[in-house]
Amino acid sequence: MNLRKENILIVDDDIDILELLQRHLQAMDYHTYKAVSVKEALFILKDTFIDLIITDIQMPEIDGLQLLKFANEHYPEIPKLVVTGYPSIEATLEVIKSGATDYLTKPFTKAELKEAIEKALTQNTFRKKTKSTPTTSDKYPYSDMVGESEAFKKVTNIIERVKDNKATVIVTGESGTGKELVARAIHYSGKFSREPFIAVNCAAIPENLQEAELFGYMKGAFTGATENRNGFFQAAKGGTLFLDEIGTASLAVQTKLLRALQEKEITRVGSQKIEKVDIRIIAATNANLRNEIKNNTFREDLFYRLTVVEINVPPLRERKSDIAILTEKFLRKYGIEFKDRLLRISPEALKVLERYNWPGNIRELENIIQRAVIMADGSIEVKDLPDFLKYQIEFSDNGLRPLIDIEKEYIQRVLAHTKGNKTRAAEILGIDRKTLREKLK
Repeated sequence: MNLRKENILIVDDDIDILELLQRHLQAMDYHTYKAVSVKEALFILKDTFIDLIITDIQMPEIDGLQLLKFANEHYPEIPKLVVTGYPSIEATLEVIKSGATDYLTKPFTKAELKEAIEKALTQNTFRKKTKSTPTTSDKYPYSDMVGESEAFKKVTNIIERVKDNKATVIVTGESGTGKELVARAIHYSGKFSREPFIAVNCAAIPENLQEAELFGYMKGAFTGATENRNGFFQAAKGGTLFLDEIGTASLAVQTKLLRALQEKEITRVGSQKIEKVDIRIIAATNANLRNEIKNNTFREDLFYRLTVVEINVPPLRERKSDIAILTEKFLRKYGIEFKDRLLRISPEALKVLERYNWPGNIRELENIIQRAVIMADGSIEVKDLPDFLKYQIEFSDNGLRPLIDIEKEYIQRVLAHTKGNKTRAAEILGIDRKTLREKLK
């Protein structure tokens, strides 16, 4: 049986209905994802490519209408099919206005479900071919990457050029700028998006295990190798292997990476057999690899193989016009997660964010917004932001004096107060009479 490519998200707080829909859809050869709440559905939408949403309306906390409205604005290209046991003319109108493609009343037959799904998917295909007006998805088509600054557009322009080929790409930039997001955008916006995307943090793998983890190993290759095992290269077959912090790879691993890039082949640890690999490699680093080449810690030939295309992700201080857009994104994310609602930020608080230089880049901004959402009672105000972001008075160091001068002056004041009584002065100062005598000398 050939499985279809469509991924369908089912949202219903009734477990029995979820299971029934899943069985029907799997029998029709669709891939399915289940969510028992709108909050869970949003997490799936964020991380998964979905072709159709099937949702109930009557659900606790956040109902299906809210999900429809949210998905209609943020995922307008996804058709939405509503199934409900409470039909009415008013409800139907509200559902259609909220962005639903079709409306199915419980109980329904498997044939009715199949017809509604095929109709929704067909309409979506037609819409993709004929749409001409820009949508939210058109504006920000690169998953979690959002922005409108010139610096941001330079990055997305390169993504657009490399997304449909398997040229090797290296992504550079400071920590926290979103290098992995760039790699994911290249993969998931291109024609290889259905294939695996495997992210590997080279710095997180002990040096003595890097080769085995990346290329796989054979049983008995080393102590503890009790079975044959695939590595990350095999796992990424046909797709993209993202090697983060590539500068931390050992020289031995760098040699094998060079061969993999040049010859498109690898060898497992403990094996003599050569395996062909068909993957795209995207590497990332916040280090200066040219300096590492000078220090003989990174291979120059590998560097040139990796930098077929280089994308430099700008720090947030160079794209401050994007702070408002990024803030809105994080407010939406953490407002739903922590408060079950969308939050806003006051203009004054936003000005504070735009004034700051963000040494930790987008990751730091996300952490600040996450904290502010938790601390805020309503919209995010200046009082909800950390003190270090707010205006600071820098006192001049003019007139500051050495500690020994201040100590001398204070001892003299205490002696004047005790009218020269050294015993009493020592008690006030918290030292013994002998120490006071030494200080007076």
